Amino acid sequence: MSEKITLKDNKDFQRLYRKGKSFVSPVLVTYVLKNKSDNLRYGITTGKKIGNAVRRSRSRRVIRAALGELFPNVKGGFDIVFVARGKTSYVKSYVVKEVMISHFKKAGIFKENKR
Repeated sequence: MSEKITLKDNKDFQRLYRKGKSFVSPVLVTYVLKNKSDNLRYGITTGKKIGNAVRRSRSRRVIRAALGELFPNVKGGFDIVFVARGKTSYVKSYVVKEVMISHFKKAGIFKENKR
């Protein structure tokens, strides 16, 4: 099982913005790029356009909650950056989760549950 690690360095974010594949929706933008480890590394950005500190924090919380539920179903070995959009702080985490599933399937990194 891969480990979930957060991205913190600006150079990692810039690399994903430049070389990563992007998936856009009104709620969330997702950048995905293969990394050299077996771990899933992720980062979350919320710009000033989102709103005040309360709105930005809520956006990050909602994104983290959705990713936490999906983590077992995401393949390891990828770097992912989530960029919050204006609507992110106004929706529930299950809406963000559905958008993430859509983005992950398009990127080919979502493992379907086989029951």
